[in-house]
Amino acid sequence: MSETYYKRDDLNRFPEIGKNAPDLAAKFFDWYGAVFQDGALSAREKSLIALAVAHAVQCPYCIDAYSRDALEKGSDADQMTEAVHVAAAIRGGASLVHGMQMRGHVEKLSM
Repeated sequence: MSETYYKRDDLNRFPEIGKNAPDLAAKFFDWYGAVFQDGALSAREKSLIALAVAHAVQCPYCIDAYSRDALEKGSDADQMTEAVHVAAAIRGGASLVHGMQMRGHVEKLSM
């Protein structure tokens, strides 16, 4: 069987990240937990945002975690899919608008 870089069990081991820097890990986990509490946005909305961002940054661990989290917080597959499409549209649009930098560079080189 082939070895892969991504190991699903690593997600469950994430708290171990603080083993050699417990103070920093505690600060991160406290902040992280606070970010996802209900506020101006509901925890459910934040979970959908996290799912979309997970796809944009292509983090398989985050995709796993926030697929589960979004479902647990009441989102359905249609809402989750739409969130992923929003992320894809923003990522695609960002790539395209950077094409304006290319066009400006080409114009200067063509002079």
